[in-house]
Amino acid sequence: MSRRAATLAFVLCLLLPQSAFAWGPDGHRLVGSIADQLLNPRAKQHVRTLLGVDLREAGPWLDCVKSVHRQTDGSLAYIVDSRYEPPCTPFANDRAAMVDYAGRNWIDCVYPEGASATANLGCHNTYHFDDVAVQRDRFDRNYAGTNDHDLVAAINAAIAVLLDRPAPPPFDIKNKKEALFMLAHLVGDLAQPLHVAAPYLGPDGSLVDPDVTHTIDPNTETAGGNWIHDGSQAFHHEWDDTPSDLGDTAPQTLVDAAKQVPADTDRIENWSAIWATDTVLVAKEAMADTSFAKTGPRKWTISFADRPAYLRKADGIKRQQLAKAGARLAEIVNKVWP
Repeated sequence: MSRRAATLAFVLCLLLPQSAFAWGPDGHRLVGSIADQLLNPRAKQHVRTLLGVDLREAGPWLDCVKSVHRQTDGSLAYIVDSRYEPPCTPFANDRAAMVDYAGRNWIDCVYPEGASATANLGCHNTYHFDDVAVQRDRFDRNYAGTNDHDLVAAINAAIAVLLDRPAPPPFDIKNKKEALFMLAHLVGDLAQPLHVAAPYLGPDGSLVDPDVTHTIDPNTETAGGNWIHDGSQAFHHEWDDTPSDLGDTAPQTLVDAAKQVPADTDRIENWSAIWATDTVLVAKEAMADTSFAKTGPRKWTISFADRPAYLRKADGIKRQQLAKAGARLAEIVNKVWP
């Protein structure tokens, strides 16, 4: 993967709106709520001792960190924005810790030429996603859209800290509390199809393949579907939305579905890449029966062969992925504290 491909993800984060949260706070609470009900007693006690809250309440923490901004004098500060603050109110006394985390993970990514280290958002924002081309059938470090500070790497770094190992660079994870806050969120991100795979589109709206040239042409980049619009809403955001009937606490149907998710038999260090491969395959379903048209620089529209059928399919996929995420989060925590 080229230096350009490795750094483009950071540029994209600077351009994305604050509201581009995988699943939204309700979805991350759902994932945590599922995991809470699958934890063994010892693991549940460790979660409470470390975090002071359960995994359901902890889920939005890492998105709340996005409220940390660099000020004109170079300092970092948590800026309250009423549009995004409600899920963050449980952490009102934790803002100094958020600023500290953001500061330690602000500039350790490789910045593209011309970008300023005083950018408004830091490197830690790149921990939330990968952009593997939707044509691929697996996650692989050799593919464009991956890097050493992406979603898969961030999950592995947090797991390492929970296992009493140092976090690999560029991650700076202070302690197990911080690592667990990261996992409570990022395992949910890993199950959202457009947080792992992305369409790259040409002028005629057809898929192009960045792995042919081993670099990403910025003109084909859709930022994980954020620059694809379905009416007034970004396609990515439509996948962030969870089914409205689920609320923010897992119903028994989701918990039961999570219990059916097969346990992993590989080494824990390989789990995030294995799960990313699974999500790449799901992303193919998310992109099926769609077509695109370019309407301007970094702007496309999406059309569906049968929109009602697509929405029904998407609803089922979301429920499936939320259940997987809850099961996988619990699997990590139970493995660390059996």
